[in-house]
Amino acid sequence: MTEVVRLTLVAHAMTDAIAAARFPGDEPLNDVGCRQAEAAAAQFRRGVSYFTGPERRARQTAGLLGFDATVDPLLADLNCGPWQGKRLEDVPPGDLMVWLTDPTRAPHGGESITELMQRVARWLNSLTENAAATVAVTHPAVIRAAILLALDVPAKSFWRMDIAPISRTALHYRGGCWTLRW
Repeated sequence: MTEVVRLTLVAHAMTDAIAAARFPGDEPLNDVGCRQAEAAAAQFRRGVSYFTGPERRARQTAGLLGFDATVDPLLADLNCGPWQGKRLEDVPPGDLMVWLTDPTRAPHGGESITELMQRVARWLNSLTENAAATVAVTHPAVIRAAILLALDVPAKSFWRMDIAPISRTALHYRGGCWTLRW
């Protein structure tokens, strides 16, 4: 019988950057986000292994959900370089269009979508040796990348998914590949 790796990815709760449509920095959850995480704590299946991205908003969400999570830098949010904290309209439109349409480019000097996907693939591969249930609190960008990798979808589809705060995405690994579970 094939062992199955079960992974639940949890998007961090609401922040002021999300509410204002700004590129995130290392901000905390806002009051709405704290209430979201506290209200959702009982709804999450308990795993054997807990991980979180290093940013304050991910660590705070994990704590409010009751997870004693290990910080893993591979679960960090997409690095947007000097765009952090800026609103979309404050970014040069040409640079923004390049970033949104070419997943290999990072005009902000941070990380491209393809680089993010490579990082997330390394993390997913690290989970395949252990059949323990895993829960990871991370960022919408990381969850998008994991979904694209599981479905073997090209990186150009990255922006075609909305990942809501405190939402859950389930993936299973068996038979040498990841499967998205709804």
